[in-house]
Amino acid sequence: ISTSGQTTYEYGDVIETRPIYQIVEISEPMEQCWEEVVIDRYPSRSGSRTPVLVSTIIGGALGNAVGNGKSNKRIGAVVGAMLGHSIGRDIVTDRNRSRNAVRVYETVQRCETAYEKFEEERLVGYQVTYLYNGEEYSVRTDSDPGEQIRLRVSIQPAN
Repeated sequence: ISTSGQTTYEYGDVIETRPIYQIVEISEPMEQCWEEVVIDRYPSRSGSRTPVLVSTIIGGALGNAVGNGKSNKRIGAVVGAMLGHSIGRDIVTDRNRSRNAVRVYETVQRCETAYEKFEEERLVGYQVTYLYNGEEYSVRTDSDPGEQIRLRVSIQPAN
């Protein structure tokens, strides 16, 4: 005696097919762009170097005058010249930044991604009512079966 079942396929008559809708929230990316005017500043190369040279000479002379011995006068002159050079360079740089900088106006495009949210009604399936062997059944399906629905019927002994 075999206890394994047998499967066959038959069709049931569809009585009613009702679509099932669900409201879902959708977030859709949207790129938003605009134009902006920006100012770039470039230092001018036309500034005078005279303050750097003068401050280097004055610093060297002061360092030489402050030193006591021959070697101290040399060291003082070198250190004074270095300090004078640094001070003169800072003066020139500060003056050039504020007065001699070249301003360039440029239009650039800026973009960012924003998300638009909205609700949408979407079809998620069908509630299908059908007849098979005189009995009424109901099932949810992904697609509309049409006038008939295919059924898988398993036959097994009752014992």
